[in-house]
Amino acid sequence: MQRSTKRTGALRRSTLCTALALCFASGAVLAQSNASGVVFGRVAQPEGAVIHLQNLDTGLTRDVGVDADGRYRASSLPVGRYKVTVERGGQPVETRDNVQVNLGGGVDVSFAGASTTTTEAQNLEGVQVTGNVLPAIDVSQVDSRTVLTSEQLQKLPLARDVTAAALLAPGVISGDSRYGNVASFGGSSASENQYYINGYSVTNALTGLGFTSLPYDAIDQQQIFTGGYGAEYGRSTGGVINIVSKRGGNTWKGGVGMYIQPNGARQSPRNIYRTNGQLFQNRGGNERSDTQYTAYISGPLIKDKLFFFGAGDFTRTNTTTTSSILAPQRTNQSQKATKWLGKIDWNITDNHLLELTGLGDKTNTERSVYAYDYATRSRGNYLGTDNLKNFDAGAGSAPGGDVYIGKYTGYITDDLTVNALYGHTTTNHERDIGYSGSANCPWITDNRRGIANPITGCGLVNGTVLNAGAKDKTHGWRLDVEYHAGDHDLRAGLDNQTLESTSGQIYEGGYRWVYRNAGTVTGRPDIVPPPGTVYVAEKRLFETGASVKTEQEAQFIEDNWQVTDRWRIYVGLRNEQFKNLNGDGTTYVKQRHQLAPRLGATWDVFGDSTFKIYANAGRYHLAIPSNVAIRGASASTYYSEYYTYGSVGPNGEPTGLTQLGSRAYLNGEDGTTPDPKTVAAKGIDAYYQDEYILGFDKAINDNWSFGAKATYRKLKSSIDDFCDSRPFEAYAARNNIDISNASLPGCYLFNPGKSNEFLVDVGGGNYVPFNLRKDDFTSPEGVAFPDLKRSYYSLDLYLEHHFADDWYGRVDYTFSRSYGNSEGQLKSDIGQLDPSVTQDWDAPEIMQYSNGPLPNDRTHQLKAYGYWQASQEWLLGGNLAVATGRPKNCIGLDPVDAIQYGASYFECGFQPSPRGSKGRLPYTWNLDLNAEYRPLWAGEKQPLAFTATVFNVVGSQRPVGQIDVGETGTVANGVPVVSDDYRRPIAFQNPRYLRLGVRYDFSL
Repeated sequence: MQRSTKRTGALRRSTLCTALALCFASGAVLAQSNASGVVFGRVAQPEGAVIHLQNLDTGLTRDVGVDADGRYRASSLPVGRYKVTVERGGQPVETRDNVQVNLGGGVDVSFAGASTTTTEAQNLEGVQVTGNVLPAIDVSQVDSRTVLTSEQLQKLPLARDVTAAALLAPGVISGDSRYGNVASFGGSSASENQYYINGYSVTNALTGLGFTSLPYDAIDQQQIFTGGYGAEYGRSTGGVINIVSKRGGNTWKGGVGMYIQPNGARQSPRNIYRTNGQLFQNRGGNERSDTQYTAYISGPLIKDKLFFFGAGDFTRTNTTTTSSILAPQRTNQSQKATKWLGKIDWNITDNHLLELTGLGDKTNTERSVYAYDYATRSRGNYLGTDNLKNFDAGAGSAPGGDVYIGKYTGYITDDLTVNALYGHTTTNHERDIGYSGSANCPWITDNRRGIANPITGCGLVNGTVLNAGAKDKTHGWRLDVEYHAGDHDLRAGLDNQTLESTSGQIYEGGYRWVYRNAGTVTGRPDIVPPPGTVYVAEKRLFETGASVKTEQEAQFIEDNWQVTDRWRIYVGLRNEQFKNLNGDGTTYVKQRHQLAPRLGATWDVFGDSTFKIYANAGRYHLAIPSNVAIRGASASTYYSEYYTYGSVGPNGEPTGLTQLGSRAYLNGEDGTTPDPKTVAAKGIDAYYQDEYILGFDKAINDNWSFGAKATYRKLKSSIDDFCDSRPFEAYAARNNIDISNASLPGCYLFNPGKSNEFLVDVGGGNYVPFNLRKDDFTSPEGVAFPDLKRSYYSLDLYLEHHFADDWYGRVDYTFSRSYGNSEGQLKSDIGQLDPSVTQDWDAPEIMQYSNGPLPNDRTHQLKAYGYWQASQEWLLGGNLAVATGRPKNCIGLDPVDAIQYGASYFECGFQPSPRGSKGRLPYTWNLDLNAEYRPLWAGEKQPLAFTATVFNVVGSQRPVGQIDVGETGTVANGVPVVSDDYRRPIAFQNPRYLRLGVRYDFSL
């Protein structure tokens, strides 16, 4: 049994107080706030032995006992470097130096030769150091993770952000460019991840897409879970990024730095052309320059008692960009991003610790917008300003905000520990548009085919804009109790979080005009243009806005059981509850008893931590994001009207209008709040996924290791909306239910591919249950909903050279397939930013031919990265990424189009066009290189560093996304009109660019 030996100068249990959560000998991650690791092992001669651990950075020490079998375990160690010593009679016998304890990891430090007697130890004049080589394999883990230390983050050629580091992990790819700088894990959509800083979730409160960030130099370690994580983690069916920040120690340290990315050393981005050869967007004159200033300071406010760490980044980015011919503008933009973090660690007593963390992530963007003449390639008149605060226009994946976290750890006994955490975040989002002239500037889009000079307007945004008063806030707490009993490490906890958002969107200018070729409109028989009409104009109005809330609660329990010396079993169970409230504060979805079992096992094959076989299985749930209530459960307006027109006004708006047909409210969004009793299926199942992993890790020798891992993921239940009234009409007719006065919402949340029960107000508050079997969703033409399908399987192979002989390197190859008929919460086919309320499943026809390789499928991926300490002054690094291209589609019209979505179906020319049947975009490869020079003339400790990093060295700019919509949405002479934008690239690899840096670190 573990024990703490009291001794002069030892920290005893108080050393544990700097950990955010505990890890036992299994090393399995035991808390979302986990900021600790574990050292474990065996001593050949246990009698009288004590293990003494000393943190080489803070000087803190801890003693643990050795049991009768020679086993010991030092849990809840703050991450960092340690010296581990076997002592007898207070004298050192054998030592391992520079033992790196990683976030949530376990390190096997065994002493096969520590058999010296107490008498012999007393006669030793010094410490017997047998070497620093430790087993490379962590035999205690059942999950799949990549841990990067601050040292590695500095040495590798990476963009200075969290996502760039996450992309090093196998099976992690960049999400669709229209979602911003976010990643997809294991085939899941990019909104299915969770992000933690010092134990508190900083995931985007509104959509789940993206996160609040921190200064790059404040990261101590970044943990990237790609699967198999324990019951303490939930609300994720993709991956988890867990970051622990740096903290102060007993030495005052600081540093300053500057990093610049000059425009003169940046490769020009590629121009974008339509498939007919027409220049769509001139990007050759785009410019960008970045300057970042960094600083940090840390040290003791009271030695051994109270510590402080603070860091800040200030980044200024200046860009000049030209938009497309649909809205030709030249924009000069200045963006100022400020990130800060402050942390205080207080050892109140030996048994109690308080940690306080505050961080801020603020971005202010100022844009000056000018007209642009594509004929002369010159800038035109000044149009106005577009200023944003904490708002990532379009993507919404960088929410920003302020975060405050408090954490208490109490060591009640040697075997009983209590952890409590509370945190909250606040973020205000603003967008202020100032027009230089006319205030009536609607969104203008010209979709007429073959037009050399498209109609444009005076708008600055040409899209949706943010409604006033947008803000997010979260608060949450967790309470964990841990108990060690013999071979069992038990843990139970509560984990609650509430997310509140005020948000909404509206078309710029209040409405949108879309110019189209005249013809019939599928699903709109009332639209009949007069003979000879060449073009028509469609007017659309869209407006949403509400204050909504999501409440998430969870309980978990887990046991890490050391069955034998070589076998370790992990058993966990998580129970989650989700509740979503609409803009009126009324609950519209409530889910309870979402049970998520987790099971894992590791086998230390030879008993020496050189060969591990592991396996795990688990279920993972995901809550409905808050954004669903903004549009799907609160009042919103979305309508369409068609007109003929005589001419076009100076603001791009048509004049001389004659309306064709009547106004059509799309998705039933007519400005009234949907009845919360009817907006979602009764007893709707949660979104969840099952996962299975089998793998091994094998050490070749002291420096080399390799391994393989097979993963299978299957999405078992999804939540989306469908917007088709025909199933209700057919059910009513079959069961003689009068729905002539029924209130039918435009869209309903449901579980796709399953039977669902709905309440329908058939009039006067008379609610009638409609038990719709899966077959009841079949259209009158016989088109049925398919079963939900999203599966991912992969084989990961790796070879790693641990840092030795002055170099480190790792190579990962991943073969994977992500396939099915639903990406998940997002729809990257069209870049739709409506998690859980995408176009998918809105009607049976839209799911025809939708099975195939999904947007996040990359069949082959190769990643290689590392660094070489070429000399005492020079370090060189590299990062190579190669991947198969994205699947291509042709999305077009359906002859029925009962929901009036236009070109939204996996059909082209009214013929089937199955998902992924149009091949793939070309494979991509990217090479980044860096060099660091630390001159000896600057001082013995080489505090001064000059760095240079070249990203995308070869300048490859292959397309990574394209327009998959192949038709315009209208029909001429019975044939769908092909879009000139079909297969037009929407994003390329980032151009080659250079980053130069200088950094000075000092100690006081």
